[in-house]
Amino acid sequence: MTEERLLLSGDDAVALAALHAGVRLGTGYPGTPSTEILETFDRLGGHAQWAPNEKVALEVGIGSAFAGARTLVTMKHVGLNVAADALFTATYTDVDGGLVIVSADDPGMASSQNEQDNRHFARAAGAPMLEPIDSQQAYDYTWLAFAIGERWKIPVILRLTTRICHAKTVVRPRGVEQRRSLESHETSTEHGKTEHRFRRDIPTRVMIPAFAKPAHHRLRQKLAEIAAWNEAEGPMQEYGSEARDQDGDQPAPKLGIIATGVAAMHAREAAPDARQLTFGLTYPLPLTRIRAFAAQVERLLVIEEGDPVLVDDLNAAGIKAEGKPMRYRFGELNVERARRIIAGEDSPEPEPAKGKPPELCQGCSHRVVFEALRDLNCIVAGDIGCYTLGVLPPFSAMDTCVCMGASIGVGLGMRHVLPEAEARRVVSVIGDSTFVHSGLTGLAEMVYNPPPTGHLVLILDNGTTAMTGQQEHPGTGRSLDHSPTHQLDFAGIAQAMGVQSVVLIDGSDKTLSLEERIATQLARDETALFIVRQPCVLAAPKIRLYEKAAAGERERRCAALPEIDD
Repeated sequence: MTEERLLLSGDDAVALAALHAGVRLGTGYPGTPSTEILETFDRLGGHAQWAPNEKVALEVGIGSAFAGARTLVTMKHVGLNVAADALFTATYTDVDGGLVIVSADDPGMASSQNEQDNRHFARAAGAPMLEPIDSQQAYDYTWLAFAIGERWKIPVILRLTTRICHAKTVVRPRGVEQRRSLESHETSTEHGKTEHRFRRDIPTRVMIPAFAKPAHHRLRQKLAEIAAWNEAEGPMQEYGSEARDQDGDQPAPKLGIIATGVAAMHAREAAPDARQLTFGLTYPLPLTRIRAFAAQVERLLVIEEGDPVLVDDLNAAGIKAEGKPMRYRFGELNVERARRIIAGEDSPEPEPAKGKPPELCQGCSHRVVFEALRDLNCIVAGDIGCYTLGVLPPFSAMDTCVCMGASIGVGLGMRHVLPEAEARRVVSVIGDSTFVHSGLTGLAEMVYNPPPTGHLVLILDNGTTAMTGQQEHPGTGRSLDHSPTHQLDFAGIAQAMGVQSVVLIDGSDKTLSLEERIATQLARDETALFIVRQPCVLAAPKIRLYEKAAAGERERRCAALPEIDD
């Protein structure tokens, strides 16, 4: 039989592994570079869904795993900040089904507001972490993450980075016979479908202090056992060989490199003759194996992308290791940068070629909004989404942008403390997907602690999660696969919460002066929400197709209903 070989991105490899491993539920929030995982999982036939935000996604995932099902939760690196509240306690619990959390980090900030390194989360939360170096390992480590998680009943983080997520390499998936090992994990019904049961275990699932204290001890014991397993059986490779001297003796290699993730690939190409140790389970570390490797080389160099996490861990453990100069902490690594690190080169790097700056699409509904805000000289508290591009010329109409949903709270903070004339210029701008993700609590703050001058929030509702590739969210009325579902009523929610003025605005209405509407509202001492609706110009054709299909399905269902006699 010919071995199957596929050319896959890391994201697609994780999705395929999830399907092969029998994942019952994949959930998450779209965010580059992780978005394609659930989209591919859905396309392959898996059960995938978008959650309102990452915290909800992880909570749903925890419930699924408590019920014994293999579960995949995906997000980009900043999404783990949102999910952290659940993560830090989930590691204390016993999860029967494997729970794998994909954190897709974005070194170089290709599409992010910060460059955080989520290896810190593994150490802080006490979650085992796996880091693949290519798509094959992304596939294999997804399986391994479920195996580790189920053996020790603990959530496992699979950390990807932008290059792993999007670069394509050859993957040899498991054959059908290998996948049948899944049967030892699953319990099938007489109809062939897996049936999961809830196992009541209050001391390991209800984290009140009386149960959480011993649970913390259990967590540390689990991590100690996983560390011992990593030393004995963990995924680890050594590369490189050294020539013998004239007497035939084996001299100690001068250079030994420890690298993980995509940095390991760069290091192997940059220094093919050096000894190199790379390992997949990067927390807890195989310190004994690393110490033995360090004893065999004269110079131990750690090449890692992002923060000096690994080199600090080794030095703290008494293993003398050299890290990279500070300048290489920023941005992605590549082969040339790895060569410079190995050579100890700390001179300024050549400036990268400047590309074309991003801009709002021609015909984008957001353009009219930012023109009005610019012409009114508003102080604009902005948010995360494609509308963040309103900060750039020719609009230059955004003054703050911190994190998902922050526009409302930041705007309120300025309204509370600025002199009245300046406070009245403050406006909060947020997108429809971002509003569902993190804006609802900001709206609650506005009605609970209204500033004396009131406040104005603009929801720029373009009917999609545009920035990450036009995904659905609870405000679109469509599920991940674009099939119809319940649609949140932003206006009704705001009115129920107590917002004093709620206005729906058709963004395509050329007879309307948005600038006048905003100016009039800013003069009033009341809380207000303007919902400016106009579909994304890129998504509009697809949305029309989805709506047409939904209408056809409704007609078919109505036609299938039995007639009722008068």
